[in-house]
Order: sequence, then C-alpha cells, then structure tokens
Amino acid sequence: MNRIALSALAAVAVTSVGLGSVAFTSRSEAAGKAAAAGPRRYLPEYTPSGDLILPKNFERWVYVGSPLTPDALNDGKAGFPEFHNVYIEPGSYDIYKRTGTFPEGTIMFKELQRVQTAGADANGSTSQPSGRGYFPAALNGADVSVKDTKRYAKTGGWGYYNFNHHEPKAATAKLNNDCAGCHTAGAKKDMVWTQFYPRLDS
Repeated sequence: MNRIALSALAAVAVTSVGLGSVAFTSRSEAAGKAAAAGPRRYLPEYTPSGDLILPKNFERWVYVGSPLTPDALNDGKAGFPEFHNVYIEPGSYDIYKRTGTFPEGTIMFKELQRVQTAGADANGSTSQPSGRGYFPAALNGADVSVKDTKRYAKTGGWGYYNFNHHEPKAATAKLNNDCAGCHTAGAKKDMVWTQFYPRLDS
C-alpha cells in the first residue's frame, strides 16, 4: 500500500473516532423539537416612559371571538357598540392550552370594528344576501390587555391600554385601568372573558 493510501486510511480512522463523541440532529428531528417547544412568543414592548407599544402583527395571532353589543339594542348608548374581534398572542395561547393558565406576558388584543348601519331596522340589523343580521364595517381602534402580576398587581395582574377608538390606531398607549372593574366583576377566568371564547373556555 502506498503512502497516499495509508494517509487516507488514517484520516478516515481519526474522523471516525471523532464522530463518536458528536451528537447529530437531523433536520426532521430539529423540526420536531421546535414544534414541541411551541411558537416563539411575542412579549409586550414598552417605551422608556412605560407606555405600551402597539403589538406587532396582531392580525396574525389566534382569533378567539367577536362579542357584539350594538347601540340599537342598548338604548342607542352602548359602551362598546362595535364588534370586539379578540386575538391572543400565539405563544401564550400554546402555553395556555397545555397548562390551563395564562402565562406572564400574555397579550390579548381586541380590535374594534363598527357595525353596518345603512338601511338598518330599529334593532340595528341589516339585510345581506346571507340574511338579516349584524355585519362588520370599518375598523375603529383597539384595546389591549397584558398579564404581568407584578407590574399590574393592583388590578388583578392585568394592565389595560386603549390604542384609540378610531383609526388609525395609536403607536403607543398609556395604562388605563378603567376596564379592570368590569373584568373583575364578569370575566370567567383570570380576568379574561373566556365564556365568550370557546377556544379558551376549557
């Protein structure tokens, strides 16, 4: 055997010995581990002064429901006459479904959307090809709640923010805990209206 062949065999032997101490993960195994860990979480972001920054990409989050209390069914003076299109941050949703508990940093995003009024009856309903009912119209701002039991200890562990009740939504919002009273009095689980959201009502 010539010198070149012997060198090649030695290199293979050394490489084989080295490989014995290395743990390899296939692409499919890595994907499985990532799936088991759940989606990466988006946590609340604040300005230096403590205002909440409008959450990014909320429209891609997990949709949980749209309660509606229209003006026409509330003597023309509903506190929130719009559809409440509610989303939860996906990583927090994943943890909640596994544990039954909203983790620290959970963000609930409520985007407001007006009700169509053109041609409405006295009860506020309108007719569409699908039948008579209440149908969404223009977007109208947003409200956001954040779970942080230390930061919001005075209001049950949740902080509440209003990003305008009109469009465009504000880029940042100051803490406004006027909502805490209603959530304390009526929300089914941990200050969240899970009774309206089948995906969370477990």
